[in-house]
Amino acid sequence: MSARDTEPLAIEALNLTKIYGSGNTEVVALNDVTVRVARGEVVALLGPSGAGKSTLLTAVGLINPPTRGRIWIGGELVLEADRARVDLRVFRRRHLGFVFQKANLIPFLSAEENVRIAMEINDVPAREARRRARELLDYLGVGARATNLPAMLSGGQQQRVAVARALANRPSLVLADEPTAALDSQRGRQVMELFRQVAHEQGAGVLVVTHDHRSLDVFDRTLEMEDGVLREGQAAS
Repeated sequence: MSARDTEPLAIEALNLTKIYGSGNTEVVALNDVTVRVARGEVVALLGPSGAGKSTLLTAVGLINPPTRGRIWIGGELVLEADRARVDLRVFRRRHLGFVFQKANLIPFLSAEENVRIAMEINDVPAREARRRARELLDYLGVGARATNLPAMLSGGQQQRVAVARALANRPSLVLADEPTAALDSQRGRQVMELFRQVAHEQGAGVLVVTHDHRSLDVFDRTLEMEDGVLREGQAAS
């Protein structure tokens, strides 16, 4: 029985293949990849450079859809083969959260405004967006910095604001690509622990691409990629 017949998973992606080029120039970036992440679960995605990790993240994040395969998010079929079943741009904005290596905050907006804008583009009323932004910043420990511009925040604080922005629309799935690469080991671990907190307390599935093996105990599971092929790693102890 598929897990979709019980509680919907945050993400269920089946038999994803991504091919670039054709003929002699064809490159198979994803090779029949299947990945599932439950709500409330935080999963690490490991592998060497060029293994296909970022390609997988952008595929399940509906940014760079696969050549073949099917994707359910929150129990809804959003992509089948190479055909979208929903407006991907709108769906992505409403149901997915993204965190990248750099926080990518808008420099002329305050921390609160950077979080609010993610809701306002989804037509959330300004009063509700302001309340939700303040609530998230407090929850993530940077409420006192709500009125600060990004340049006034440390790297770790900027990433916390970026996580708040990713959570703003209550996503089913949060995707993070090397979110601690620019941080020292202590701040990096704090951000990884934050993802675990977000998954367990907010009920989102979280999939994190990382090269940092020092924080793997934070994760519920690890997945490993090499040459476009995905395999299950060891469960966290």
